Amino acid sequence: MEKQTRREALKKTGSALATLMAGLPGRWAGTAYADDSPETKDVRFGIIALTDCSPIVMAHELGFFKKFGVNSVISKEASWAVIRDKINLGENQATHMLIGMPFASTMGLLGSPVKPMVIPWLLNRNGQAITLTNDLKKYGVKASSAPLKPAVMKAKAEGKPMTFAMTFPPGTHAMWMRYWLAAGGMHPDKDVSLVTIPPAQMIANMKVGKMDGYCVGEPWNYRAIRDGIGYTAVTTQQLWKDHPEKVCAFTAEFAAKNPRTVKAVLKALHLASEWADKMENRPKLAETVSQATYINCPQDIILARLQGKYEYGDGRNEQDPNYMIFNQRDCNYPQKTFGLWWLSQFRRWGMVKGAPDYNGIVSKVMRPDLYTEAVKELGVTVKAKDMVSQKLFDGTFDPKDPETYAKSFAINSLAT
Repeated sequence: MEKQTRREALKKTGSALATLMAGLPGRWAGTAYADDSPETKDVRFGIIALTDCSPIVMAHELGFFKKFGVNSVISKEASWAVIRDKINLGENQATHMLIGMPFASTMGLLGSPVKPMVIPWLLNRNGQAITLTNDLKKYGVKASSAPLKPAVMKAKAEGKPMTFAMTFPPGTHAMWMRYWLAAGGMHPDKDVSLVTIPPAQMIANMKVGKMDGYCVGEPWNYRAIRDGIGYTAVTTQQLWKDHPEKVCAFTAEFAAKNPRTVKAVLKALHLASEWADKMENRPKLAETVSQATYINCPQDIILARLQGKYEYGDGRNEQDPNYMIFNQRDCNYPQKTFGLWWLSQFRRWGMVKGAPDYNGIVSKVMRPDLYTEAVKELGVTVKAKDMVSQKLFDGTFDPKDPETYAKSFAINSLAT
């Protein structure tokens, strides 16, 4: 046998080493693994007792957060104000939020300290409603609020304006209630008393006669029917099919410092959202979130509307195809269109003076780049379309001109 030359020996060794390296994971970097684990492994999630907190709860309960290296803790909070304050202080690192809240915090509106936030994930669409007391059934109020106007104006003239509740001034329930009343000819800032009540306290306040109606997420609308104190006048999906609702939000500072943590959270939410949108899983979903540590409401009350079974409490019953969704129809994609609609409503109701920097603010808050990066690593092809006109029950929103839209309503509180 001929002796190997030094060059031949090195060539063979190099070839063998290349073969070995080819079998190693992609994150191998020379002599060590590149760390792709979350920067912050212990993540505390704030939630409110509403059905739409389900993706966060199920990602925790089913071990999806753990799968991506996140040690999750779920913290049920008393109100949206507490949700805001705890994420601002860093007590919670991620949170269930009304879509309008990160905008209000970023802009420092309505009592919010200036704290930039980001929305890389929409948790759900649809599934909220406006509930009225049984005393108002005689007016036949349903999808339109117009039949209520004579009673509202009479109460105002007598110095005892009707009271309607929402859950937080810049939030979804406030905007649905304002929009619905105004569409029927009533000014929410002049003709009625609009008050803030935490979601889980709606039932107790209506029982003692403190309000004539409220807008909230489930299960607190159907709970009013089951408790015999109110009925569902209109669902929010009837106002705007597939409207955005709750989000998973982070402070901009946390997201910038912890990109791998945010990505891990979004991956877990994707798996939980897919699971939650399978109808065969909804009984288990309702059973889980019904627990006292989460919603604290009977399972059957939560499950009915999760399955699209709508008993309105005034004789109407239907199987609604537009029930709450968590993943279907590009549900989770943080469309800039939705942020522009929200800013148009802040403008309409005088929550900002003059035209806001629509595109600048929305680009900071809505982060489809973070969403896309996370789901692509799960093999998901992003097909969502943005900046597309949205059809509401009484008109169309063009995201290319939010200022004209905001100023187009006869009933408004525009501040110049």
